[in-house]
Amino acid sequence: MLRLISLFLPAVIPSWRFFKTVAPSPRIEYRLICDGKRGDWREDRPRPASLSIATMLRRMLWNPDWNEQLFLVSCSERLIDVPSQHSVDEINTRVARLLPSGSGDLQFRLVFVSREGSRIVKMVEYESTPVPLQQLQRVAA
Repeated sequence: MLRLISLFLPAVIPSWRFFKTVAPSPRIEYRLICDGKRGDWREDRPRPASLSIATMLRRMLWNPDWNEQLFLVSCSERLIDVPSQHSVDEINTRVARLLPSGSGDLQFRLVFVSREGSRIVKMVEYESTPVPLQQLQRVAA
């Protein structure tokens, strides 16, 4: 019985020793390019300004959107450390899935946000090549 509890507790009570390093995660921003006109960069899946207590409690037990966001963070971190087409494809597909269907190209970039004195500075670490949005949305469907 003690062995079972010792296996169960680390799953319930996380430890910071689980992580090898603690560092800032890149944020994903995207833009649409239609007829050669480049749109403004937008944050993918921005966090809400506030949440109700009921929503917080529900999200502690069921939050598939946050799980997908964590997967995207993992893909973006891998893309910075060890670039691969798999990470690019996953980010493109999941960003395109939430956009309304349409024509044009989708492009994303990975940015690190830091504070320098009183200024907030964005540093772009990766910028993807544009991909046709319709092609991505067919894959995501």
